[in-house]
Amino acid sequence: MKEAIVLFSGGIDSTTALYWALAHYEKVFPLTFDYGQRHRVEIALGKRLVRKLSLSQTILKIDLTQIGGSSLTDRSIPLPQYKDLKEIKKGLPSTYVPFRNGIFLALSAAWAQARGVREIVCGFNIIDSPHYPDTRKDFVRAMERAINQGTRISTRGAGVKIIAPFVDNKKSEIIRKGLSLGADYSYSISCYWGKEVPCLKCSSCLLRQKAWQEVGLEDPLLLRLKKEGKL
Repeated sequence: MKEAIVLFSGGIDSTTALYWALAHYEKVFPLTFDYGQRHRVEIALGKRLVRKLSLSQTILKIDLTQIGGSSLTDRSIPLPQYKDLKEIKKGLPSTYVPFRNGIFLALSAAWAQARGVREIVCGFNIIDSPHYPDTRKDFVRAMERAINQGTRISTRGAGVKIIAPFVDNKKSEIIRKGLSLGADYSYSISCYWGKEVPCLKCSSCLLRQKAWQEVGLEDPLLLRLKKEGKL
């Protein structure tokens, strides 16, 4: 049986990755990290989608607030707000969580090794968020090599593969791919403030807004919130 773990945060990219994996694997394991982030609401709403898809989700708890260094894990660091994407400056953003994706991939590899799963699917992409160092293709390949060097799985023949199918795609392209797979984005949360109703001022909200404009559709999250009287 072809199996895969999906790094599932509950956002657009990981939701698309989940549906992509369901189309390519016989058994899919959504793996979610509760790491002390501001935006935990994405975990709660992500559970609804997982239940809808009749999947068994694992939530691993780690505390990256002890490391700090990010406005997503340290509330003393202001969360940047913008009027539009042009205001976002080049360089490492304060919303970067130090080595977060490396930590996630390492823990995913350990979880996979304990269960004999050899493929890890993630929704990493770099086109719309070029200033995050841990979403790049070369980073993914380097982590794959390190994992296979440091686990016994590699001694049994085929090693672990990290699959990042959207790494060279814009967010609007990722959404289109998801829609073609029947993805439900109505419960996917992107806002860094950790609220169900998006702030439309953080970089993540603005990127999401731009993506749906490029797709030419209203964001299903906003449609649901309007229907429920929350907007």
